[in-house]
Amino acid sequence: MIIKVCGMRDSVNIRLVDQLGADWMGFIFYPKSPRYVSQVPAYLPHHMRRVGVFVNADLDFICRHVADYRLDLIQLHGQESVEQCALVKRETGLPVIKAFGIKADTDFSRIISYCGTVDYLLFDAHTPAAGGSGRSFDHSLLSQYKGDTPFLLSGGLGPDSVAELQTFSHPAWCGIDLNSRFEMSPALKSVGRLQTFLAGLGR
Repeated sequence: MIIKVCGMRDSVNIRLVDQLGADWMGFIFYPKSPRYVSQVPAYLPHHMRRVGVFVNADLDFICRHVADYRLDLIQLHGQESVEQCALVKRETGLPVIKAFGIKADTDFSRIISYCGTVDYLLFDAHTPAAGGSGRSFDHSLLSQYKGDTPFLLSGGLGPDSVAELQTFSHPAWCGIDLNSRFEMSPALKSVGRLQTFLAGLGR
């Protein structure tokens, strides 16, 4: 089970979270986000893989951040097409995660059209903003996803979500994405909350 902690920015906080045993750390390169990273922190994770989160960004912007932050994966959280995802993957040589906001009338056939192009999907709550809302969604909707591209579960997961996650099941489910409900303030994570949560999952 991949555990991703997203929305990091503070060097001291990054260093502490990097020691907890989670797998991926996300950096948000979307200027409208309260967790926007505008400059390279003094410390970047050594143990966790680095994920760059972009929203409808152009290729040059993405490539600059790949180089500056030595990214390991790219997450596209906007309205990027299948063709745009393929271009980013080809030009950067990195695995691509495509995020989708899920609601009752989500067209899962459109999501499945990305399978075979992207490496991972991320299912978040559908909101007007591009993620980080702390809102959850009805996970039973994901029974409609019949693709084989693995996905991470996101949206409103918090310290009290362990029991729910232990009962959730889907053949393509590969990980979880943690963000706002583990924060003391935007982009500053509670190490204690993360430690307790990870222990509850047996990590």
